[in-house]
Amino acid sequence: MTNRIAPNPQRRLLLQGALAGAAANGLAVPGLASAKTAAPLDATAWAQQLRSGEVTPLEALDAAIARVESLPKLNAVVIRDFELARAQAQRMSALSRSERAQATRTAPLWGVPFLLKDLGQYLQGTVTTNGCAFFKGAVATHSTTLVERYQKAGLNIFGKTASPEFGMTTTTESRLYGATPNPWNPAHTTGGSSGGTAAAVAAGIVPLAHGSDGGGSLRIPAAHCGLFGLKPSRGRVPGGPDVLEGSMGLSINHAISRSVRDSALLLDLSAGPEAGARVRPPGGAPGSYLQALLQPPRKLRIAVWRKNYFGVPVHPDCLAALDAAARTCEALGHILEEKMPELPVQEIYAGMGTAMGAAMLYTIERREKLLGRAVREDEMEPLDWATLQQAKKATAQQLYAARLGFDKAGQLIDEFFGGHDLILSPTTAVPAQKLGVLTLDQPFESYARGAMNSSAFTSLFNISGHPAMSVPAHWTADNLPVGAQFVAPYGGEDRLLGLAAQLEQAMPWAQRMPDLAALR
Repeated sequence: MTNRIAPNPQRRLLLQGALAGAAANGLAVPGLASAKTAAPLDATAWAQQLRSGEVTPLEALDAAIARVESLPKLNAVVIRDFELARAQAQRMSALSRSERAQATRTAPLWGVPFLLKDLGQYLQGTVTTNGCAFFKGAVATHSTTLVERYQKAGLNIFGKTASPEFGMTTTTESRLYGATPNPWNPAHTTGGSSGGTAAAVAAGIVPLAHGSDGGGSLRIPAAHCGLFGLKPSRGRVPGGPDVLEGSMGLSINHAISRSVRDSALLLDLSAGPEAGARVRPPGGAPGSYLQALLQPPRKLRIAVWRKNYFGVPVHPDCLAALDAAARTCEALGHILEEKMPELPVQEIYAGMGTAMGAAMLYTIERREKLLGRAVREDEMEPLDWATLQQAKKATAQQLYAARLGFDKAGQLIDEFFGGHDLILSPTTAVPAQKLGVLTLDQPFESYARGAMNSSAFTSLFNISGHPAMSVPAHWTADNLPVGAQFVAPYGGEDRLLGLAAQLEQAMPWAQRMPDLAALR
């Protein structure tokens, strides 16, 4: 006799209703602890409920979908693969107790609802638009390596989160989907380009979700939405099989999460080389990232960067976040020193636009070949269209010089790490900017000023390939979260995660939740 979990319509109705009114009622549902006493459960806790049979995968999915539908103005989940995920959840929910036990032994996140960013990663049979009208209806013929690893880990993918077109700005606003407002203050941006992901996690739709980072695109939204965002080392997470290193190595995939342990677990489940990969960071043994959370780091020498290499003024709230993180680190016994290396800024940064433009050109031309026609100007945002035209003029020498500049940044920062264990800086130069400031339909000069306020501290470590994280460290008088950034030597994700676990205990952020009334 099999022992199956029978669907319970009454319980499912309660779950759906509870999500819509949880903030008012304080009801406990999968992924949402009592709103009066605690923050949403993280993915690790979701998985424990699913493993025990306390909640079925179908109930967990229905709860997440109900949360999406209860927040129509959030505009975080722009592609809804609900029925595909529901069919998967039904198959999972029909397993017997022994079958469930066997499945969860090899899939630690079995049945946990999950979202992909609508950029660069593909789930076979579903659409990824890259936030661009030219890719409307672009159905993936195969899944990417990373998505296959997510599915092997047991995650149930039910949609894609909003991204600006090709991830080319630090806000999540596009012609195709409109704006994704910040859950903490809807007049402001979530950041970008993984802003839909950050909004979905901050609003309690899911406990963690996929994102990518080519200039700060995980760390900036995490900072703006009060969450944890980790950008791994170049080569740590697979990007293929089509493109092994996104944007010539600038872009890397991972996630935004509420808890540090979720980020560590997901990295353990998804990191590692794929066929053809040649860039392989040191460290990263199986299970090493979760293990790092159990071993407090030794006394660390942390270099503090209060300034950036562009001379962009830093807002007092961003300095307050830096100072809060610094004080906490000192209280934990770490040693801090204000010190920055000299860097050839022009040589290092000159190739960033070239690399990103080349990646966009490649992606566009593949789509053109498939459709048998050229992209039209009205199918792209104005600044991206201009970038595309410029990319067509780039020379082989410019591309080669771009990669040499990236290598130079890596060399010099590696040398700096010879005397320091970590770097601490603001994540951004200003708190979350107003919606409309960073859109891709304005003159380049005004766009560039706003973008520099977002990425002046983050983009260097995409260029150099070092791992970096943003942790919530401060809230403004307008109730906007502000992050602090930490950077480790190449391959040093374990060091970052170990410190993050300390900070999570010393300056807890997970219990802080935005008021979502304006987004219903």
